[in-house]
Amino acid sequence: QVQLVESGGGLVQPGGSLRLSCAASGSTSSSYPMAWYRQVPGKQREYVALISSGGFTNYADSVKGRFTISRDNAKNTVYLQINSLKPEDTAVYYCNVPLRGSNYWGQGTQVTVSS
Repeated sequence: QVQLVESGGGLVQPGGSLRLSCAASGSTSSSYPMAWYRQVPGKQREYVALISSGGFTNYADSVKGRFTISRDNAKNTVYLQINSLKPEDTAVYYCNVPLRGSNYWGQGTQVTVSS
């Protein structure tokens, strides 16, 4: 079992930045990938980025160059640095851990980009 708690969302103007955090507890081994997804009401949850236990990163094309995923294994925490925010980045951002055939999700944190 893994429990995930996201934080760091909020209201930001276009062009601004945010850093989202996701703290993992439970099965706290750091030997699993961690990912971020986002979802807009009425649409499917969308993959954003992933970081492996060894630090390999992968991004959706829509966020490359603006989003940076990182992790602190000592704190069992994954981060998502979001720069140059656009209104279309508005969504609930979810942390995800795929582990032993199960997908674990946090409760989500709202990011709203608006002037």
